[in-house]
Amino acid sequence: MSVPSTDPMIGRLIDGRYQVRSRIARGGMATVYLATDLRLERRVAIKIMHGHLADDSAFKIRFIQEARSAARLAHPNVVNVFDQGQDADMAYLVMEYLPGITLRDLLKDYGRLTAEQTLDILEAVLSGLAAAHKAGIVHRDVKPENVLLADDGRIKISDFGLARAVNNNTATGQALLGTIAYLSPELVTRGIADARSDIYALGIMAFEMLTGEQPYVGEAPMQIAYQHANDTVPMPSSKVVSVPRELDELVLWATARDPEDRPRDARAMLDQLHDVSALVRGGTEELALQQTMVLPANLRTDAKALADAETQVLGARLAPTKPPAATLLGMHPVGTGPIGPPDSGDLLTKKADKRKRRGFWLFALVIVIAVALGGTGWYFGSGPGSDVMVPDFVSASPEAASSELTELGLTPEPSGAFSATIAEGLVIGTDPNAGSRVPQDSTVRVIVSQGLQPITLPKLAGATQADASAAITELNAVVGSIDPVFNGEVPEGTVLSASKESDGADVSAGGEYFEGLTVNLVVSLGVIPNVDGKTVAAATDILVGKNLLVVSGEQTFSDTVDEGDVITARVPEGTVREGATLTLVISRGPEPVTVPNVIGMSWSDGKKALTALGFKLSYNPGADAIAALLSVASTDPVAGTSATKGSTITIKPTNPFA
Repeated sequence: MSVPSTDPMIGRLIDGRYQVRSRIARGGMATVYLATDLRLERRVAIKIMHGHLADDSAFKIRFIQEARSAARLAHPNVVNVFDQGQDADMAYLVMEYLPGITLRDLLKDYGRLTAEQTLDILEAVLSGLAAAHKAGIVHRDVKPENVLLADDGRIKISDFGLARAVNNNTATGQALLGTIAYLSPELVTRGIADARSDIYALGIMAFEMLTGEQPYVGEAPMQIAYQHANDTVPMPSSKVVSVPRELDELVLWATARDPEDRPRDARAMLDQLHDVSALVRGGTEELALQQTMVLPANLRTDAKALADAETQVLGARLAPTKPPAATLLGMHPVGTGPIGPPDSGDLLTKKADKRKRRGFWLFALVIVIAVALGGTGWYFGSGPGSDVMVPDFVSASPEAASSELTELGLTPEPSGAFSATIAEGLVIGTDPNAGSRVPQDSTVRVIVSQGLQPITLPKLAGATQADASAAITELNAVVGSIDPVFNGEVPEGTVLSASKESDGADVSAGGEYFEGLTVNLVVSLGVIPNVDGKTVAAATDILVGKNLLVVSGEQTFSDTVDEGDVITARVPEGTVREGATLTLVISRGPEPVTVPNVIGMSWSDGKKALTALGFKLSYNPGADAIAALLSVASTDPVAGTSATKGSTITIKPTNPFA
């Protein structure tokens, strides 16, 4: 895919190391590009500060602070920072490249997330923030745009551009930094932030994931800031009734107006999240039996109206049905019995006799069951009906396995099979498998390794990469590395050569080998595109589209290529792979030539002298008829003038009759 040539950064080599490929995103302070680290041959994301901010020392310091803050962290849920520097007047930051989307993109596509999805994302973000808080770093800009969801499932937090050390107390003293929708009350009112400010922003983000909207909206930023400072964040279930109560309480805890009522840092909230996750993922029935976690007192007060309503509903659902008033007073409905109580002495005697008879029969039943179970256990445990468990003989010698099976009362039967993991002559396993229980005197097959199974590898050179890979896999061999190289004689996608990974021996022509063989393939990328005669922009687009790097080289004269266009692209010697650098040779147009002095020369000799230098001639053709009588009288341009090769020279002959 070609990169638009309108961005001057595309194709630029930064600091002699990072080749810019394409633009990924643009923000208020910097633009992020996809680049290739030529030294380590890997793709990276390079963040370049906008040029108009280069003279602003505050922005420069903040940009460098991002590198230093993130570089102090080494955590799977934090985007890695590799390098930071300055090229001319351009400050840049090099980070790991994560193909994927942001949490903001996910919310735009799906509106809101399930409780389980929210828990997964919160766990990853809290893990990264816990590492930052432990290192003494406050992120200060936690929001969905800074949560990256990689294509391979990894979740990472990025953009520590507003980060500060915790012990700085992070008072801005200037305009509020960060996104207004996620600012904590103390940042709005006092401009002070610590680890608990990150927790507040994360709570707002959790609300947004669960409901698909932010808790506070307004036409102006100050309206939203006022709500953060003076209102209590509602429960997510007030917007989406299916949100579990445990997540309601977690959001309320994280978004308490008073920082003292929030988790002290990301680690404290992560520990609570694990408990919440176990409850939420356990299912609704299990949740009904679990004890709800207790919020701090002030949060219970903030949520009192909703909690009281829920308690009343729950109490009504769990309370026993109230019996009729007559029954409570000792009365019976008509026809069901006397109003007065029966004789208590007779009633107690009957109940005692009934208990004695029941106890005797229960005792007799227990004895019978015990005898039956004991006899059955003896018969199957150590008597004639007992089974034997087959031991695990993997990698044991066949003799040892046969001897042990014989001692157990089983009959060993040797057999063989090929194996890529067990050495030849040792036991692969048994049939029945180890751990199985079989009757005594049963036959157990002892499977002995015959080593690697022989295979016949077909000719691989000249086959397509797909066909070669399929042939290798079908033979229980392994496709190793794929090395794509440019080749002008073999079509793209065709295997050029194949080799054994173990010793590099060539197996392009196939042959007799063994299963488990790892085969490395060299595959053709086809011919390098011909860009002769094209403009520099067009040639760059074509070559970058083939994952080649381009630099401008020397400029030279050309009689056939227009000035400023590409004469040729110089290819490095040897094997050319993706990422190789091609040098463009640029045309300066035709080489200028000095007009010679041919005045006084014979007409024929003067013409020859001018055409030999590449000039075209303009003259009266009638002069050729009497050329022997004529000589050159004048030229235009005159002798000694510099003219372009291929330009026209006007010549006039002398008058033979003068």
